[in-house]
Amino acid sequence: MSKRMRSTVSGPVTVFGRKYVAEFAGTLALVFVGCASIALGGLSPASPAGPLLIGSAFGLTIAAVVYSIGAASGAHLNPAVTVGMWVAGRMDVPDALAYIAAQIAGAIVGAALLFLILSVRTQTGPITNLGQTTFGAAYGQNSAIITEFLATLLFVLVILGVTASRTGTALAGIIIGFTLIALHLAFITVSGNSVNPARSLGPAVFVGGTALNQLWLYLVVPTIAGACAGLLERFKLFGD
Repeated sequence: MSKRMRSTVSGPVTVFGRKYVAEFAGTLALVFVGCASIALGGLSPASPAGPLLIGSAFGLTIAAVVYSIGAASGAHLNPAVTVGMWVAGRMDVPDALAYIAAQIAGAIVGAALLFLILSVRTQTGPITNLGQTTFGAAYGQNSAIITEFLATLLFVLVILGVTASRTGTALAGIIIGFTLIALHLAFITVSGNSVNPARSLGPAVFVGGTALNQLWLYLVVPTIAGACAGLLERFKLFGD
């Protein structure tokens, strides 16, 4: 995440601008690689090393994207992050909406590419695993709501902090990536640790079923958490 996140864009917003292409491509990569670690890599949150390996796939991908395209868009890759940036006063509304549209499109295309790979495999049968996020009987809906809210709040606060002018650092991508890994270690067995509405939307579009029925939680709760993080940053309740 670069310091460009702090700037408010002036002038007309063009959907085909460089930064929106960067958000599209970055979110595509995050969903494609992260979800592929589950759908193609045979990893499971329930396996002993599953949370670490899945978290590493998402965390290392986001770090790589931050350092490769961060200068173009700030590499939000997440509607909750963009909402947090807007509430914190670092973006205007048209720019934030364009970012979110690009992220959603990228997530859907990333999931579509993963679906394509699985659809041309030699095995037969419906595709039911695209690395989608769901909650189950072990913890239930209320636990998932609390988990997604707190995990997203922490994640967005970290991003807002390391990209602020007073603390901006060349290590921002590494810090953000390792934060995402840590959150997976702690929370993936509860809610799937989405912390990203686009990440949950992409796979759910193609697998349907439980993932689509529960999608509202992964759209609404992280977005609210991102807004709360933005408020905390806007009123300087943390730091100077």
